[in-house]
Amino acid sequence: MSDQPSVPDRKLLSPAAQRALAEAEARRRAAAAQPKAAPKELQGPKGPEPTRYGDWERKGIASDF
Repeated sequence: MSDQPSVPDRKLLSPAAQRALAEAEARRRAAAAQPKAAPKELQGPKGPEPTRYGDWERKGIASDF
């Protein structure tokens, strides 16, 4: 028996396909390196995050989760 696991034969890629894969990998690395900015919340609650502190207030009525 062989000590190495069998690897399926892969088709040789054309130079254009190899370039496309390299460009895609470079884009993935660049996207992962830049943190995404959170979108600005519109019409959200004022003050501390209500789901973090366990209560919610809307129009003067407070509800507790």
